Amino acid sequence: MPTILHEFDWPDRVVVGTVGRPGSRTFYLQVRSGTQIVSIAMEKQQSALLADSIDEILDQLMSTEGNPFSVPTTTPVELVDNEPLEQPVEEDFRTGTMTLGWDPSTVQIVIEAFPIVVVDEDGLGDDPLAVVDAATVDPEQMLLLRIPVGTARAFAKRTHEVVGAGRPLCPLCGDPIDPDGHDCVLRDEP
Repeated sequence: MPTILHEFDWPDRVVVGTVGRPGSRTFYLQVRSGTQIVSIAMEKQQSALLADSIDEILDQLMSTEGNPFSVPTTTPVELVDNEPLEQPVEEDFRTGTMTLGWDPSTVQIVIEAFPIVVVDEDGLGDDPLAVVDAATVDPEQMLLLRIPVGTARAFAKRTHEVVGAGRPLCPLCGDPIDPDGHDCVLRDEP
């Protein structure tokens, strides 16, 4: 059981944002409640999947007869947050595993994030079980976040926008185009 639990039941702010230039951005899920701020690093794909999954859960709940949870179809205007991440961004941990759930008793989306586990390959030998290198991870941390449905819808919308704001894609091959150019493999084909 984790000993350092970053728990937010009704956060003041929850956003995904980035640090760095397109092509070398680091994604962060940042949560604030009062003066407590937690920033966990995520992969771009994790961010996109989290937003997709939240939208999917909300859409399923909304389709329940009578929409008893008052799930909004779009982002409530008063919950739109286009502000940058709060500075300085200090990484609490890099996200490995995440779980997503629904708590009907509080009408909230529940997100759990656990740190990535780095395996020390030198210590494996013939043992099929992974040996965790304690110097590279802090397995005693996790984030437990509960957000209401309107906030969850706003979070998913913003996350989709942040993920989509990266490098433009090549119209021929679909690979990202770096600011200094792109060597398209399809451009050189006969």
